[in-house]
Amino acid sequence: MTFNRRHFLAGSAALALPWAAPASAQGWPTRPIRLIAPYGAGGSNDILTRVLGDDLSRRLGQAIVVENKAGAGTRIANDFVAKAAPDGYTLLHAAAPIAIGEALYKDLPYNVHKSFAPIASTAIAPLFLVVNAAAPYKTVQEFIAHIKANPKGATFGSPGAGSAPHLTAELLLRAAGAKGIVVQYRGDAPAYTELLAGRIDATLTAISTAIPHVQAGKLRVLGVANEERSPLYPDAPTLREQGLASVVGYGWYGMMAPAGTPADVVERLNGAINAAIADPEVRRKAEAAGLQLRGGTAVAFSAFITAETQKWAQIIQAANITAE
Repeated sequence: MTFNRRHFLAGSAALALPWAAPASAQGWPTRPIRLIAPYGAGGSNDILTRVLGDDLSRRLGQAIVVENKAGAGTRIANDFVAKAAPDGYTLLHAAAPIAIGEALYKDLPYNVHKSFAPIASTAIAPLFLVVNAAAPYKTVQEFIAHIKANPKGATFGSPGAGSAPHLTAELLLRAAGAKGIVVQYRGDAPAYTELLAGRIDATLTAISTAIPHVQAGKLRVLGVANEERSPLYPDAPTLREQGLASVVGYGWYGMMAPAGTPADVVERLNGAINAAIADPEVRRKAEAAGLQLRGGTAVAFSAFITAETQKWAQIIQAANITAE
């Protein structure tokens, strides 16, 4: 056979192909991995990101470098990772706002379904329905009866427009068939001030924030907006148990990579994350930050994101919610 230029180029391409192909789990990782947190230092997302980063570093044999890219309701971090190389070396510890962004904002530079490869759910931040302890109602049904009897309905406090407490409060009002408004504050602290003073009726909040006031006899927990009771405060019945079957809402976190990341890299990361979540020390640190660990398959996490996107888009439209 004549070995001409065409054969030479074809052979060269074949030899080069493994080097040009995307990274795979075989031999990966060979250098440090960047793990992007969409919030600033000190919050629950940052705490869990660093706890998981330390554990994953040991399991994968490479340093995990956590970088905080806070701001714009997580959109800065989301956009950064969406544009990163899909090689397994840049990951996002995504938060719940990524699933509602497209319903709140126009012209996002990324798409939650097309720009990312879901890896695994990591945790939820359960929302507890909390009222002033001096209020006459002690159950969710009594609370609903009370606000239905009030011509003005209920006033909820929220830490910000489009937040999980805001959307879940809107969902609760609609499910209960009750009137009400959700007042937006800049964070939990001013909402708590108003609730403790009796100027608003309720808020949906993390139990870690509420518990000092509950133990002091100033606030009362009526329920939790989980599918099942939370191990963080198992005495609180779910809203489902109390007649509001559709009212499930919480903050959540999960690991994602840029779209196009090799499937075997995603699979290896999923296994490592689930192993980390099963570690008792990781669980202890997560629960201390008010988080309930989850885990699961990449397919299940992808389906969860789709369901969240659809559910909250309907609430955003029905309540005419706009971004701040």
